This record gives sequence, C-alpha cells and structure tokens, in this order.
Amino acid sequence: MHKFKNFIPFLILTFASINVLVFAGKAEDPFTPKAYLIRYWKKQISNDLPKPSFLIEKASPLTAVQSAAFSKLADNQHSLSTNLPSFCSAANLLCFPDVGPSLEKHTGDVNFKEYSEKNFTNYGSGRLGGLDSFKNYSNDGNSALDSFRRYSRDSVGHGDKFTTYARNTNVPDQSFNTYGTKATGGTGDFTNYAQDVNVPNMRFTSYSDDVNGRVQTFKSYSDNANAGDQSFSSYGKKGNGAANEFKSYGNNSNVIGSSFSNYGENGNGANDSFTSYGENGNVPQNNFKSYADTGNAAVDSFTSYRDQSNVGDDNFKSYARSSNAAELKFSNYGNSFNEGTDKFSGYGGGTVTNQKFGFKIYGVNNTFKDYADKKRASFATYATKASAARLEAMKTKSAANGKPVNKWIEPGKFFRESMLKSGTIMPMPDIRDKMPKRSFLPRVILSKLPFSSSKIGDLKKIFHADDNSSMANLISEALNECERKPSQGESKRCVGSVEDMIDFATSVLGRDVVVRTTDSTNGSGKKVKIGSIKKINGGKITKSVSCHQSLFPYLLYYCHSVPKVRVYEADLLDPKTSSKINHGVAICHIDTSAWSPTHGAFLSLGSEPGKIEVCHWIFENDMTWAVAD
Repeated sequence: MHKFKNFIPFLILTFASINVLVFAGKAEDPFTPKAYLIRYWKKQISNDLPKPSFLIEKASPLTAVQSAAFSKLADNQHSLSTNLPSFCSAANLLCFPDVGPSLEKHTGDVNFKEYSEKNFTNYGSGRLGGLDSFKNYSNDGNSALDSFRRYSRDSVGHGDKFTTYARNTNVPDQSFNTYGTKATGGTGDFTNYAQDVNVPNMRFTSYSDDVNGRVQTFKSYSDNANAGDQSFSSYGKKGNGAANEFKSYGNNSNVIGSSFSNYGENGNGANDSFTSYGENGNVPQNNFKSYADTGNAAVDSFTSYRDQSNVGDDNFKSYARSSNAAELKFSNYGNSFNEGTDKFSGYGGGTVTNQKFGFKIYGVNNTFKDYADKKRASFATYATKASAARLEAMKTKSAANGKPVNKWIEPGKFFRESMLKSGTIMPMPDIRDKMPKRSFLPRVILSKLPFSSSKIGDLKKIFHADDNSSMANLISEALNECERKPSQGESKRCVGSVEDMIDFATSVLGRDVVVRTTDSTNGSGKKVKIGSIKKINGGKITKSVSCHQSLFPYLLYYCHSVPKVRVYEADLLDPKTSSKINHGVAICHIDTSAWSPTHGAFLSLGSEPGKIEVCHWIFENDMTWAVAD
C-alpha cells in the first residue's frame, strides 16, 4: 500500500510533464495529431532549429477524441463514408455537399440572388413565357455543387438568365441535364458565368435538344479560369433554327478543356458563333465530335478562336460530315503564340457536295485527314512552317530583350541568378495559393484509406464522388500524377501527412534538414527591391526536396528531389521606401538540360535547355527542404 501511494504522485507528475507541451506559445493536448507531430519532428530531425510553424499548422485540427473516433470508423470504409459530412468538417477537408433529388414543380418566375448549393429539378418545365434569373449565385465559395435537371423543358418563350454565376469559386461543379429540351422560343443567357474560378467542371447534357427557335448565349464564360473542363454532350441536337453564341468563352484561362459531342447533329438552320473563344489561353484543349453532323443549312463561324494562346489542341472529328448546305467559316483561327495541334478528321465530305468551308488567317501545324475535296474549301493566309519559324524567331528575340509577348509567362515568374543582388528591382509574380484550404490527415487515419488507381472505386465511395464529377476527376488526376514514373534521376512521393513528408525529405537529404517557404504574399504581382541576401549552404550547388500541393480531398503534397540547385533567402523591400515587406525563398536550377524546350522559363528568358540556369520564388504554401547550414 505504501508503494502504491508513492506511485500515484509519480503518475500525476508524469502526466503533468506531458501536458505542458507548447507550440507557438499555445499549450497542446499531448494526444492530438498536432502534438504527436511535434514529438515526431523532435525524434526525426537531428537539429534544434526552430520548428517550421507554417508546416506544423497544416497538421490535422482533430482533437484526440475525434482522431480516435474517425480512426475507428476508417477501419470500415462504409462507416467513414456514412459519416463523411462530420469527418470533412472536423478534419478540414475538401468535400462536396450531397445535393438530393427534388420533385418540386415551380410555375411562377423565380429570382435567385446570392444563393448556393441547390438541386433545381423541373424548374420552368412546360412554362409559357416568364423569366428565371440567377444572379450572384454560388459566388466566392470554396466549392459549389449545383444540379439543373429538366430545366425549362417543353417551355414556350421562357427565358433563363445566369449572371455572375459561380464567380471566384474554387472547384465549382454544375450539371445541366435535359436543359431547355423541346423548348419553343425563349432564351438562355449565361453572362460572367464561372469567371475567375479554379478547376471548374461544367456539364451540359441534352442541352437545347429538339428546340425550335431558341437562342442560347454564352458571354464571358469561364474567363480567367484555372484548369478544369466543360462538356457539351448532345447540345442542340435535332434543333430547328437554334442560334448558339459563344463570345469571350474561356478567355485568358489556364489549361481549360472543352468537349462538344453530337453538337447540332441533325439540326435545321442552326447558327452557331464562336467569337474570341479560348483567346489568350494557356494550353486550351477543345474537342468537337460529330459536330453539326447530318444537319441542314447550318452556319458555323469561328472568329479569333484560340488566338494568341500558348500551345493548345483542337480535334474536329466528323465535323459537318454529310450535312446539307453547311457553311463553316474559320477566321483568324489558331494563331497561337506557341505551336499547337489541330486535327480535322472526317471533316465535311460524305455524299453531300453543297458545302462551303473557309479558312482565313489560319494558324500552323494542322492535320487535315479525310477532308472534303478542295473544291469546297478555301484557304487564305494559311500559316506555313517558314512563316511560323520567322514569327518564332521574332518572339525569341523579344523575350531575350526582356519583353516576352506571351501573357502566360508572368513577369518575374522565372529569372536569372544574376538578378539576386541587393538593390535589384524586379517584378514579383502572383505567388498566392489558389488551392482550397485543407489540412493533412493524421497518419493513423491516412494509413487506413486507399490511395491507388486500382482502388479508385473505393476512394470515390468514401468521398461521395459520382462518375464524371469534379471530385471524381480531381481524385483521378492526383492519382495519375502520383503514380507517374519519376524522371531520370528523380525521386518522388505523394504525402498526405506531415510525418510522411518528413520521412521522404530525410530519406533524400539526411536528418539534419531545414524546410523553408516565402514568408507571405506581400509584394505579389508588384515590383519589389532585393534587400539583404543569404546564400544557403554558402551558395554551394546542392540538392533539395521541393513539395507542391495537389488538389485532393485532404491536403496532399507532391514531393520530389531536385538535384543541382542553389537556394537563397532574400529580404524583399518596397522599391519606393526600401522598407521590408516580405522575406522570400528562391531556388535556382543549375542544370536545365533535361527540361522541355517549350518550358515557360525558356519562352520567358529566351534560351534553351542546358544553356542557362533558371530561378524562381517558392510560392505560398509550397516549400523546399535543404541540408541545414
């Protein structure tokens, strides 16, 4: 009994000593995922340098009780899926709400202003006249999931107006099924739709099928968007006198994919206009399959289509094949800054001969296969390889003079090592993180979740990802990137916990390491003045581990080894007052011989692989690991 009495104070003292775990001035429950991470850092990192608060803060916010409860649920994936909303909320994950079906019918006009996440079923169906208006709908959100099914079906003279819809939204997912089908007259107007969004996924299925004289307008649609896809399947099929206008569609966007399948097929008197479509885009991908096939008297016009874009690809398959009296006009089409690829397969032709195809000021590097006979087609000012080479030489010269003409190579995104000198004034690119805010998962939960393309079905079930949804696409793309074979000499790993990131970095660099990132986004998009500079590891050529975010339900980083680099820290100053506004981290890649000749760095700096070093800043929430000084 006497021994037991002495043991009780020992337990109390032991627990008290654990309970005083402090990080960033705050006491931590010793059993939380964050507290475990702090102990893991002390164990795995051999130096006593300050712990990186920017990384520790990305640890799971789950309490000890929540972590234990969700870990138990993760033993049975169905149980975790059933409790997904609470799991996503507590663990700070990216999840879409479950939008249930609706059988409501609405007979009067509706005006939705500043509204979000709704399933619109049978809206405007069978309506005679009237107008439905969606204004400032799903704007400024982290995600938006909206479904429009049987909307305006069988209506007469019914108008739909979408203004500033899903603007500034992260990962919007909108689905329009049987929208405006069999409608007579009326209008559908999409203005400033999905503008300034990140990774949009828009699907229009059986849109305006079997309509009579209905007008659809897309104006400023997906402008300034980042990545993502738009799909138009069976759009305007069997329509009569349907007019569809795409104006300023996907302009200034980054890697936007659009797919038009069975668009205008078997239509009568269709009039489709694409004006300033995909202009100034970066690697746009457009696919037209069975477009205006077997139609009657269709008029399609492509003006300033993919003009001044960087690379990009268009695929026209069975376009206007066997259509009657089709007239197709391509004016100022595909004048890309950097060569893209256009493929015309089965374009025109068939048994019908009264077709007209006109190509005026058309870009280079195009493939015409099974194209209608040349008597029906006219080519004016069609770029040749020689003219393209002259144009490219002019651009390279311009870039070498410090005036790149491609807007997608943002000033200051890439620079030479000689710029890293005190007193240099240089443009700072937009280094802001545009990904949704998420947290890592605790390793104990992460280890129980599938993470491979062979288990993608299980992942989709857990995160309620329907086929072809934004969630399904982002899961698939992340897995593909993580499972890609490493480049020659590269080591890579995708990590969903800080502990996994520590393990990978130390496996490459050893345990005496430091992780760095730029302090803030101050000065982003403006000119900055370089202040004091520190050369990491004395400015010696070394190797590092760089980690970049991937879009996934939980915080996921793609980490890879980077050989032959020099790393710098620099105070960034206001050019006018010389006051400090930021502390930046820059990495200079000394060996660029394995880089692609079309890499943005060479387009910006005017050189080629292996001939120059290339430097860039570490963007917000990206990071680089190096051996400690």
